[in-house]
Amino acid sequence: MRIGELASHAGITTKALRYYEERGLLDAPRRTNGYRDYDESHLRVVQEIQTLQEIGFALEDTRPFVDCLRAGHEEGDACPDSVAVYRRKIAEVEAYLKQLAVVRDELRAKLDAAIGKRHGTTGEN
Repeated sequence: MRIGELASHAGITTKALRYYEERGLLDAPRRTNGYRDYDESHLRVVQEIQTLQEIGFALEDTRPFVDCLRAGHEEGDACPDSVAVYRRKIAEVEAYLKQLAVVRDELRAKLDAAIGKRHGTTGEN
């Protein structure tokens, strides 16, 4: 299939596909007329990239998953490098959740103090 068909099947633009190609995530052989020739495996790669980006992965983070698919695996997360990215991303999310918990606690303390001031109770005797 040609790039327009792949874009249509994947629900993205041809510009995005060309960008994936520039970044080395999508490769397609060219026909003698210069057109790229895509198949179902390319659609699977694009879908994998989209799925990962929808859950917050940066484009570069998708590379091990793409490489895994290119190596012939049914799933992009069947390879050790993909699992390592999952672990790293989970650690990043957990660190961010800890930061958010600190912010939440600070906000609660400020809210409690503000409510105390409105009602004339500052917590002091």
